[in-house]
Amino acid sequence: MTLSIYNTLTRQKEAFKPLVPGKVGMYVCGMTVYDFCHLGHARVMVAFDVIARYLRHRGFEVNYIRNITDIDDKIITRANENGEAFDALTERFITEMHKDSELLGVEMPDAEPRATAHIDDIIALVVTLIEKGFAYPAENGDVYYSVRKFEGYGKLSGKVLDELEAGARVGVDEHKRDPLDFVLWKAAKPDEPHWESPWGIGRPGWHIECSAMSKCCLGDTFDIHGGGPDLKFPHHENEIAQSEAANGKHFVNTWMHAGAVRVDGEKMSKSLGNFFTIREILDKYPAEVVRFLLLSSQYRSAINYSEDSLKESQTRLERFYNALDGIGVGAVADVENDFSLRFHASMDDDFNTPEAIAVLFELARAINKSEGEEQAALAGQLRYLGGVLGCLQSDPQAFFQAGAGDDAGWIEEMIQKRLDAKKARDFVTADAVRDELVARGVVLKDGPEGTSWIKQ
Repeated sequence: MTLSIYNTLTRQKEAFKPLVPGKVGMYVCGMTVYDFCHLGHARVMVAFDVIARYLRHRGFEVNYIRNITDIDDKIITRANENGEAFDALTERFITEMHKDSELLGVEMPDAEPRATAHIDDIIALVVTLIEKGFAYPAENGDVYYSVRKFEGYGKLSGKVLDELEAGARVGVDEHKRDPLDFVLWKAAKPDEPHWESPWGIGRPGWHIECSAMSKCCLGDTFDIHGGGPDLKFPHHENEIAQSEAANGKHFVNTWMHAGAVRVDGEKMSKSLGNFFTIREILDKYPAEVVRFLLLSSQYRSAINYSEDSLKESQTRLERFYNALDGIGVGAVADVENDFSLRFHASMDDDFNTPEAIAVLFELARAINKSEGEEQAALAGQLRYLGGVLGCLQSDPQAFFQAGAGDDAGWIEEMIQKRLDAKKARDFVTADAVRDELVARGVVLKDGPEGTSWIKQ
């Protein structure tokens, strides 16, 4: 089987051939840390977590880099509003970001470079661009990239220079030689965080950070660069212009972009009142349910978030855990059979998780129809393949009870009260307790080993 990946740059699926056989260098644009991560961040984190997991599953040695932007206009503004140091703000939200990603089952990248730790690399890159004639210092202390000097500008996004106008996307600045030019180095305003540079005290522009950090971590050319759908232009377009102009080499072989998140069919936006942080969602739904929802659409397709879609995600996961419940799982291994072949064929086709999940549902049905050693072996295979997606690793009962939260203790007490009533042949009380639990979304399952429960 050949792994094929859709390349945003060439606008087609291509057979994946890493620069170094058996090794993959992957850089994904991470978060600007001034607030809690939102659902769009979760989409990107989970999508590239699965991509990294699957590449490793296929035997590749992956060097996964996900950067942190820890100096930015929004960071400075929020820190000033809070009356705190910018680095105290960023450190706090980096910690919260890690909490969210861990809850979602996202594995840590191999490196997580921060912009403020690469100021010297950024300055060196800007110096090179000036020396090669692609950038120029302005009288105000800023340094700008001269977009029209780079012949390939627009090749990723399909933008045509003559059609780009100063306005919403391109900042108008009297110090620019051309309104399309963008800032590489910003002169510091009074009381702003700053660093020394050949052009005076200042701080890096956003785009140059990733060119410097990816070069430092992966070299002038690497295999995969990923990010959210909103980064294709101008951020990734500008990265290409900077890196290829400075290094004189092709920058990235495969560009990958996750799809947008829509909420009840509309774009997620604070102004529309449909903006959700990961933390807010995880307060209402188990993390695996949220992760499963994000995997239910192929990574570059738009995904619709709604209460109904989350409930559907939970119901679908319950089908898997019902198949695994009460089964002594056999050896968890990647056995080669029709299920594994079709699962890998789906994932080899541009990481098609919906098709892979459909195969897992067929496997779950086979578990329900089998028994004994065969059933245990199939359950082990379901666990194994689910683990490739970062799912189906919980104890079934733990999953079923995850939504109970602080009510778990009360539920256990009520179950014991019901058992005591049944032993005393007080069936009126026993039925009343059961009815109260059902009203609270608790479903009881009586069996020879006792009573188990599910929180719906």
